Amino acid sequence: MKIVAIDKKNWEKGLDKLRGAYRLIGPVKEDRYHYFRELGKGQMPDFSCLNTRLSAKETIYPQSEDMFEYTLDKSQEDHHLLKEVEKDDSPQAVLGIRPCDAKAVELVKLNFDTEEYKDPYWLRSWEATTFVGLACDAPCSTCFCTTAGCGPYHEEGLDVLLADDGDRYLAKALTDKGEKFLAAGGWSEEVDGEERFAAGKAAAEEKIVSTVATENLRGADTLALHGDDALWEDVSFSCINCGTCTFVCPTCWCFDIQDEVHGTQGRRQRNWDSCMFPIFTVHTTGHNPRGTKRQRVRQRFMHKLKYFVDKYDAGIMCVGCGRCVQQCPVNIDIRRVCELMNSRGAKDACAVEG
Repeated sequence: MKIVAIDKKNWEKGLDKLRGAYRLIGPVKEDRYHYFRELGKGQMPDFSCLNTRLSAKETIYPQSEDMFEYTLDKSQEDHHLLKEVEKDDSPQAVLGIRPCDAKAVELVKLNFDTEEYKDPYWLRSWEATTFVGLACDAPCSTCFCTTAGCGPYHEEGLDVLLADDGDRYLAKALTDKGEKFLAAGGWSEEVDGEERFAAGKAAAEEKIVSTVATENLRGADTLALHGDDALWEDVSFSCINCGTCTFVCPTCWCFDIQDEVHGTQGRRQRNWDSCMFPIFTVHTTGHNPRGTKRQRVRQRFMHKLKYFVDKYDAGIMCVGCGRCVQQCPVNIDIRRVCELMNSRGAKDACAVEG
């Protein structure tokens, strides 16, 4: 893999070159938090943040996305016909995405790109995107990525991985997309930076103090764990079903489709949805199979930490970014829930062996 040195004095100049070939997206501070936003002319990504408030998922999977438009005006020849909304699927580059968020995109892809179904909206956006990661040399205290199948220098899902090296960035090209990106920026000074990446990875991983244990989740008795009312009453006791955990999570993929009509003009939209919301599973009959808070909380964690594990054999549906831990208003902690479920799995294994 080619490693290129980028003098920070040439960083802004290179980004200006890139604007002709890419829409640039990067972390921008708004009030107290950082969000991924399209960068205007002369605007630079702010790499000072540890983690954006929302993940980079929304750069390819927007919170609200227009799919079709139509008119109900019968005087128009095309009334009551759905017409696909034109989208800008020109190349874009997401700058400063953390390795955990890039790994999360790969997990979400398992849902939108299957043998049976390929979501054209998601895939067109993903194919148009170059992910330029920024290694985490100072992980948050709530990060537990190393035991969630990821890490502060993880490369999966990235096209380029940047490492801050004082007065320069070291850029490791991981894909053809990544090499094209670096070439378009005019960065071509190849260096031997493997030792720096290896040392940085080791040092960053040593700073991560939070962990989760997952080794017993795949072998656990799903039905027994599903029906453990005492466990789920304990976990869900303080939950207020606000949905914050699902909206900040980089691996949540649930959505709803709604029509927005103003007068005779309408648009069909895809919007993020949440399994925490009481109406999420309401049937047209009025029946709700998850009508209680306990059932909804159980579903969230069983999906991430059990059903996903069993279906995809790709680890847990979590990358250890810690956002839900930081932002849950009632301090529900996925690390504790994972520990409880994994411990239950160990008991099930012992019972089978006995």
